[in-house]
Amino acid sequence: MATAWQTFKQALSGSERVDHTSGVLGRSLVLLAVPMVMEMAMESLFAVSDVFWVSRLGSDAVAVVGITESLMTVVYALAMGLAMAAAALVSRRIGEKDPEGAARAAAHAMALGVGVALVLGVLGATLGDRMLGLMGASDQVVAQGGSFVRIMLGGNLVIFMLFLINAVFRGAGDAAIAMRTLWLANILNIVLGPCFIFGVGPLPEMGVTGAAVATTIGRSVGVIYQLVALSRAQSRIRIQRQHLRFDGGLLASLARIGGNGAAQALISTASWVALTRILTGFGSKAVAGYTIGIRIVLFAILPAWGLSNAAATLVGQNLGAQQPERAESAVRLAARIGFMFLGAVGVIFVVLAGPIVGLFSDDPETLRHGTRALRFIALGFPLYAWAMIYTAAFNGAGDTWTPTLINLLCFWLCEIPLAWALSHGAGWGPDGVFVSVTFAFSLMAVVAYAWFRRGGWKWKAV
Repeated sequence: MATAWQTFKQALSGSERVDHTSGVLGRSLVLLAVPMVMEMAMESLFAVSDVFWVSRLGSDAVAVVGITESLMTVVYALAMGLAMAAAALVSRRIGEKDPEGAARAAAHAMALGVGVALVLGVLGATLGDRMLGLMGASDQVVAQGGSFVRIMLGGNLVIFMLFLINAVFRGAGDAAIAMRTLWLANILNIVLGPCFIFGVGPLPEMGVTGAAVATTIGRSVGVIYQLVALSRAQSRIRIQRQHLRFDGGLLASLARIGGNGAAQALISTASWVALTRILTGFGSKAVAGYTIGIRIVLFAILPAWGLSNAAATLVGQNLGAQQPERAESAVRLAARIGFMFLGAVGVIFVVLAGPIVGLFSDDPETLRHGTRALRFIALGFPLYAWAMIYTAAFNGAGDTWTPTLINLLCFWLCEIPLAWALSHGAGWGPDGVFVSVTFAFSLMAVVAYAWFRRGGWKWKAV
């Protein structure tokens, strides 16, 4: 017991430098997974807190957040793609005992991210209102949410940096710093959110726009903390001026892996855009209920995402150390833990869906849609863990193309046509969309596991 507690404390403090290519595999998984799970738990807590306060402004305000999150999928997809590339290259170099190579990969990934974010920021800040309209939002939603979407899209640079630099820390095995970054950013988000939304003290009452302001401030402070950590001499990844020297081959590798990763994430996250677009045909309350349900789902699956990130780091480092069997064992262990964790949460959500959604809305129609969304989606929770962890294993190996194909099959060729067929063709309404989500993730778990067993990812060179 004392040893387990000591390992837990070391995981949170990040005080011990561990070679994850040797020693007890379970201990390495704990040291990486605990801070990553805590990191994702705080991120999911913010997602729930944000919609909790915004829901006090009415269904239109919740719809603003839900539709904007759908528009943000392009930002998230590109940031996640580059983050996958950064984590894969950094972890592989660390496994090869090449810290200078890891620092060069990190520096070039950050530079590439800045360039992409600036282009997206200009487009988002100028075209945000029109994008809401194109998503089918009502005139009231567009009027209420114009400033919100412009701030969120215009300030996307901090999102890119949070994703990229935390991926660098995780790839290096320094998950505790990544955890502290998101805790700092999201605690500020949670505290400042209601202050700017409702106007506490000297702060102005900004309504739903205040949520965007608080989010951007919190994320900006988190990025500052990351940059300070990268400059410290004791950092496992320390970026210096020479690491910024142009390396065309490295940029090409980042672009190739990151491009596939971005396509993978875009295919996945853009499917949520399509689902939201289908739901807008059933009114703002259907979108609001779905938004609440999805935010609650994120509260559960983001910690499991942290576990999958830990597995990806172990895959990258152990492949770099020429130990593919240890990498495979790490993934299987993580998958077993994730399956049991999300299975237990799924049971709770199925049984208590109504009271849980009732914490966020007392509107009968919004409550009905949110409850059914949560209950239907939670039925597939155990397999969601497999879907996340086995696809993360490919990404950790630098094989971002395989999950891209899996996402294309499960989301665009199956989920979206099924959602439309069930909601409109079969007359199920919003329930058809909710059922399609469960089907797609369950199919993804089965396909990813079967592909993982083939073993080709073990020999991927990056």
